[in-house]
Amino acid sequence: MGQQQMRRSWMCLIADCGGWCLLLLGTVSLVSAEDWPQFRGARSAGVSRSSRPLPIEISPESLVVWKATIAPGHSSPVLFKDRVFLTTASGDKLSTIALDRATGIVVWEAEAPHETLEKIHQTGSRAQSSPVTDGEVVVSFFGSSGLFAYDFNGQPLWSKSMGPFKNDFGAGSSPIMEGDLVILVQDHDVDSFIAAYHKRTGQEIWRMDRSEFTRNYATPTIWEVDGKKQIVVSATLRIIGYDLESGKEVWTVSGVSRIVNMSPIVGPDNVLYAACFSPGNDGESRVTPLTVDELFAADADKNGTIEEGEFPDHPFKGRFTQLDRNKDGHISKDEYQSVARTHSDGKNVFLAIAPGGQGDITKTHVRWEQTKQLPYCPSPLYYDGRLYMVKDGGILSVLDAANGKVLKHARLKATGNYYASPITGDGKIYLISQNGEMTVLAAKPGWEELHTVKLDGDGHATPAIADGRLYVRVGDRLYCFGLPNQTAASAGRTSASR
Repeated sequence: MGQQQMRRSWMCLIADCGGWCLLLLGTVSLVSAEDWPQFRGARSAGVSRSSRPLPIEISPESLVVWKATIAPGHSSPVLFKDRVFLTTASGDKLSTIALDRATGIVVWEAEAPHETLEKIHQTGSRAQSSPVTDGEVVVSFFGSSGLFAYDFNGQPLWSKSMGPFKNDFGAGSSPIMEGDLVILVQDHDVDSFIAAYHKRTGQEIWRMDRSEFTRNYATPTIWEVDGKKQIVVSATLRIIGYDLESGKEVWTVSGVSRIVNMSPIVGPDNVLYAACFSPGNDGESRVTPLTVDELFAADADKNGTIEEGEFPDHPFKGRFTQLDRNKDGHISKDEYQSVARTHSDGKNVFLAIAPGGQGDITKTHVRWEQTKQLPYCPSPLYYDGRLYMVKDGGILSVLDAANGKVLKHARLKATGNYYASPITGDGKIYLISQNGEMTVLAAKPGWEELHTVKLDGDGHATPAIADGRLYVRVGDRLYCFGLPNQTAASAGRTSASR
């Protein structure tokens, strides 16, 4: 049946069934509520496509649809159907929890078993990676404890034990899902890899060695080029596009930083935008490594390695555990050369990459690059031809996506550090600082601060948006904010539609 015939059939049905058909159409609208299935929503872009109006003047007491007390964690809320999913880490207990999207009531909790807990950064959490779901399977990742998959009702499907990873900052990259594949990238000081697993069984479909890469924390994204899907990973010194089906490397762009936390994004123009920043790779504060001869002149016991007590007075002295890639307490010449190279060759840069290349496309497909005012952790946001990025101190920069030129650069009222990434919907941009100050911007060319509020907790998790509601995790709270005139449909599929 053609589209015109289908349209006529629907019109006839409406005429025949009267008001009952309107009720049916309302139910269809209800069950097609917007989802936010992974870190920063679809394709990690941080964009809500819903036309529903979003709240501005939020506070712990105003425009609160519901709030829930939850265990600690830095993972971002993920939304699908009538559920909100999070991971938590309370003491030795690691859990995935599902809350009712309409009420905030915990529907189920699944604990992830583990033998030992991995080391983490002093500001980090063992629940840093956000879960991912397609409405059928929910997958969570807890670093060295591994991958855990559940059905939508919380029943365990499979798990993959991993690690312990050689990384004293812990894991941060989140899994993503594309079709029947769960994609996981783990870059640590040794044994880095990217792998694809079948979402229903956990069977490893393919795995690629990434041992050249040291620790990174960026979540990958999917880029569709000429009808083929690629997995884009930003990491140590280069960005790679992998073929989704086989895992084989399709293209690479070199000349980026030594550590990458920010996830790449694909704009509506199908151009890839990737921001890469690492301390010590800045032109003004670049750390120049010692040469191998300079370092090993300090080998007092002449055993061919450098121990922590032998390390000379140099900025690298405080990074001994990073230089000691295999964590055996000794730095070999090979270890030192591999890490020192990332400091000497690394470059903090924001790149726009055109689609369609193969092999090394650094000189052929990079449309522009920009090197000023780059964040360390928050990923960039594309909205209406502009790129938004926020760095520590509350410094917000807006670039023209066509050429990388700075359109506006100013400091927000919320001047703290920033780990969470900006998100957008309804012509508004939401940002939250580490100390829990949320800023609402009007996303017009010059942008305008509409509202700033201090929420009651720290802000490490990137918020989520769906159907006119804003989900914000701060401290031990998960807030759902929304305008009072929003219908139940904006909360997702309620109990009436289950």
